[in-house]
Amino acid sequence: MLLALALLALLVVASVAIGTKDIPVQHVWHGLFRYSGTDDDVVVRELRLPRTLLGLLVGAALGIAGAAMQALTRNPLADPGLLGVNAGAAAAVVSAISFFGVTSMTGYVWCAMAGAAVVSALVYAVGGSRSATPVRLALAGTAVTALLQGWTSAVELTDNVALDRMRFWQVGSLAAADMATVRHVAPFIAAGVLLAFATARPLNAIALGDDTARGLGARLTRTRVLVMVAVTLLCGAATAACGPIVFVGLMVPHVVRGITGPDMRWTLPYAAVLSPVLLLGADVIGRVVTRPAELQAGIVTAVLGGPVFIVLVRRGRMAEL
Repeated sequence: MLLALALLALLVVASVAIGTKDIPVQHVWHGLFRYSGTDDDVVVRELRLPRTLLGLLVGAALGIAGAAMQALTRNPLADPGLLGVNAGAAAAVVSAISFFGVTSMTGYVWCAMAGAAVVSALVYAVGGSRSATPVRLALAGTAVTALLQGWTSAVELTDNVALDRMRFWQVGSLAAADMATVRHVAPFIAAGVLLAFATARPLNAIALGDDTARGLGARLTRTRVLVMVAVTLLCGAATAACGPIVFVGLMVPHVVRGITGPDMRWTLPYAAVLSPVLLLGADVIGRVVTRPAELQAGIVTAVLGGPVFIVLVRRGRMAEL
């Protein structure tokens, strides 16, 4: 954990210092704590600091949500899109752009959160409500995701304005970050993190099977509802702010379980630290490889995450749920 925190601190500094214009570390310190309005100070305070903070928040949200979903569904391939949360957020945003003329990031955040909440409730109802099982939830999420992706594509194909505004958002990027976005999503992510951590013990019991979990005193329905609310808050806020970023919520929990084993009381804290490491690292790489242009973080995580995940799977040494 100390090594992970040190690596995260290093990437936070790199995220603030590295970009189209490299800024020496001493100027970074000046821009953060002795702001005087110079060009470097403006870049650090107004552009890169919000981007770095948002990367920390979104990375932690995606990692914790991925770990919680994999434990809830007992499916090691579960990711933040499995329960339809990402699809619900995207469908709500594209509908708001096309039908209501929403153009601000604040509007995107609230629309995406509303869409994520509605879809989570729908998936829970379709999956059987109180009688929901991990398999039924996963199947319901897959069906609802397919339906919403069709709706999103239909709206984009019939509305060029919506298509133009959604194109950049759907790639997954931290480039549009500002302090207003950070302030809007931080309370949702904080609430989601607290809920997810509160369900760590019941999720450990659920990993042993429903009957065993009941015998150990776990309240399955309440745990599933709480986890779905936590995932909705985490994924909805992250997707609203940055668009759907892939592989972070899928890959990092596998890496973490290789270190900690399946105990969720350790998996969640490690995921909260290592996921921002991956996301901020991808963002920094994206700024460097195509200078003076920029490659979005969602593209970099997909390009890097695919081969790394294949290697992890083929090693056959990752801890099971």
